[in-house]
Amino acid sequence: MEELARRLGCTGRHLRRAFMAEYHVTPVQYLQTCRLLLARNLLADTDLSIIDVAMAAGFGSLRRFNALFRKHYRLAPTALRKQAATHGRQGTGVTLALGYRPPFQWQTILEFLASRAIPGVELVRDGEYLRTVRFATGTPPAVSGWIRVGHQPGKRVLTVTMDAALLPVLSRVLARVRHLFDLHCDPGTIYETLSSMNDIRPGLCVPGIRLPGCFDAFEMAVRAVLGQQITVKAAGTLAARLVQAHGIPVETGIAGLTHVFPAPETIMALQGAGAIGDHLGPLGITGARARTILALARLFGTGDADFGHGALPETGIETLMAVPGIGMWTAHYIAMRAMGWPDAFPHTDHGVRKALAPRTPEQILALAESWRPWRAYATINLWNSL
Repeated sequence: MEELARRLGCTGRHLRRAFMAEYHVTPVQYLQTCRLLLARNLLADTDLSIIDVAMAAGFGSLRRFNALFRKHYRLAPTALRKQAATHGRQGTGVTLALGYRPPFQWQTILEFLASRAIPGVELVRDGEYLRTVRFATGTPPAVSGWIRVGHQPGKRVLTVTMDAALLPVLSRVLARVRHLFDLHCDPGTIYETLSSMNDIRPGLCVPGIRLPGCFDAFEMAVRAVLGQQITVKAAGTLAARLVQAHGIPVETGIAGLTHVFPAPETIMALQGAGAIGDHLGPLGITGARARTILALARLFGTGDADFGHGALPETGIETLMAVPGIGMWTAHYIAMRAMGWPDAFPHTDHGVRKALAPRTPEQILALAESWRPWRAYATINLWNSL
């Protein structure tokens, strides 16, 4: 709780008071309810054992889980399981559903992710998004596996199928999927503000557009640096080489998913065996970008800065722009996708300028004032219009 308060720039006491005033429950009660809801879904949609459900949902004790479940639902976990037809587990995978507010432009966000997918780590196939994942758990070894995300528009949910090996970090996986696909978005509120974009050109703003987030902030930041001043396809080639050379091999049983993206510590360790350019240069990465990637690895690896979802964007952008090789465009792009800042606006971006031609960057900034606080969504709409 204190850590969350620190990230929000307030005291723990103030956060608890504000939370109670807004939601009429304490943060602990809210978290407890979220865990119970996740446990209920696992009981209904998988054939996991009761103790596995309790642990995956974040309860440290089976006795505590049973007591809270009975108190909340007036039903034992085993009784709920008997009422539900289990169908979520297939082979080594576990499938859960995450809801969203419609409309949801699934194909649009899928195409965005497909064009930027890192070979070996991510792929889009048959209308689904798949990737490898790895989580440190505090005690070695780290947990690795795969996830697959699909769409069921009739039910207004995304389906998340994951390797059973990821059950110890289930809540973290689901949180990152929500961020990646922007499931907290309220599309009606956003469209209400951005619909004026259609006065510029009919159809410029589409209801239900999501802000593509990321699953791993360091991975996305490195991908952004590799994409500076070159094509999206060329950046993907460089990222694929980096993964093959320094990524962590992982067995998934899925063709095309072979590695986990290099961790910050992996990149930092390269410096001890010669100049960073000696390791990344042969991959086609310039010396300047190699040094920028090393600087990012130090920021992420040491925990000196927070670039995760919900981090303070102004602070993050200021920290990023202090890194040699990172300018306003890259900083705003990372803030948009890694931090989930809805008002990020890389106004000098080539695509933004092309979509709003012949306006100057200054005129574009002035025009975008009416789009606050949703300028990042406006950016995605502008890119999609090209």
